[in-house]
Amino acid sequence: MATVLDIQLALLARGYDLGRSGADGILGRMTIAAIRKFQADRKLHVKWPGTIGPITLAALGLSGEAAPEPGVSADEIVPPWVALARRKIGLHEKTNNKTLRDWLKSDGNTLGDPAKLPWCGDFIETVIAVTLPDEPLPGNPYWALNWKAFGRPIDIVGLGAIAPFVRPGGGHIGMIVGHDASYFHVLGGNQSNAITITKIAKNRLSGPLRWPATYPLPTEALPRRELDATISTNEA
Repeated sequence: MATVLDIQLALLARGYDLGRSGADGILGRMTIAAIRKFQADRKLHVKWPGTIGPITLAALGLSGEAAPEPGVSADEIVPPWVALARRKIGLHEKTNNKTLRDWLKSDGNTLGDPAKLPWCGDFIETVIAVTLPDEPLPGNPYWALNWKAFGRPIDIVGLGAIAPFVRPGGGHIGMIVGHDASYFHVLGGNQSNAITITKIAKNRLSGPLRWPATYPLPTEALPRRELDATISTNEA
C-alpha cells in the first residue's frame, strides 16, 4: 500500500507544489490541494476529490490497476486527521506549552492557553481543519458537545470516528482509535492534561459516532482488542 510520502514524491516528480514542507509524510492542506489539482488535470472521475483511492494511485503510477473509488477500509487507510493526531501524542499543556499552543493555532484559530482552558475541542478542531480544509465545523467547536452535530452519523466503530462524551458538568470530544467490549480507545487532547490515548466507557457516548461529511465513509469496523491504558472518568 502506498504511503503518504510515496504519494507526495510522485506529485513532486510531476511538478505539483507541496509548499515549503515538501514531502514530509503528512497529509496536510498543501498535499490535499495538490492531489485535487492532479485529479482535475488528469480529469479523474473520483467521488471525493482530494482523497486517495485506486484510480488516483494508478494515475500516479503507484498501483497496477485502476478501479472504482471505494470507501475507506480500516485496514487500508489511516484517515489524515488520525495520522496528524498520532504525531502529536505526548504533547503536554504545561511541559510543552509553547509547542502545543503554536500547533493549536496552526489552522488560524485557537481557544487560548491550554494550561488554563479545556482544550479537547481545540484539539479536534485543529486536526480536522488542517487535514480537511473544506469540512464544515460545528458552531463553537471548542464546546465539546457541539460536535454532536458534526458531519454525519456513523453506525460502525470506524478508525478516526469523532466521539462526543458526557462527563459531570460538561462534555469531552475525541477520536476513536480502537475499542473493546466496554471501552472506546480515545485519542484526544486534554486527557491527563496532554494528547494521549485513554479508555472511556462506551456508555458515556452522547449520541452516535460522527464522521466528516467531506471524507468517504469507512467500510469496515475496527476489531475489538484490549488496550493497556488508563481509564478516564472525567476529562475536566
